[in-house]
Amino acid sequence: MTATDAAPVRLTAGDPAPEFTLPDAGGNPVSLSDYRGRRVIVYCYPAALTPGCTTQAVDFTASAGDLAEAGLDIVGISPDPVEKLLRFRDKEQLSITLVSDPEKEVLAAYGAYGTKKLYGKEVVGVIRSTFVIDAEGRIEKASYNVKATGHVAKLRRDLGLD
Repeated sequence: MTATDAAPVRLTAGDPAPEFTLPDAGGNPVSLSDYRGRRVIVYCYPAALTPGCTTQAVDFTASAGDLAEAGLDIVGISPDPVEKLLRFRDKEQLSITLVSDPEKEVLAAYGAYGTKKLYGKEVVGVIRSTFVIDAEGRIEKASYNVKATGHVAKLRRDLGLD
């Protein structure tokens, strides 16, 4: 599947999580396999330095300590270039890992790139999505079309952390 296909896949619990290696905000490679043995939250968002994505990233950063104590790491994926991720991380003082997928291949593999509704119109873009991946690299929970505001609090409740 290419990033330009309109009908995205939908991952469900038990599916193997698509492997990836993408550069982080510092240009260092980050692979899903780096997290084997721990659970990881992979969240896909449209664009750094925008209001909704900032809210979501700040919320994940605020919960990162509690999530780490519960054995969960956090990786955010967007199509933004590394330089923009670095500005985003520094401006918002984000402590979570942000990685760049400018070709949108990983976003497409997760079903987080395709046709979506935006202000009542159909457009092709990043579908705000969150995945909890277990220690063996399988999807534990997949959530598509999530809201930026309140999503981290809902995820914490779903994971039994609140």
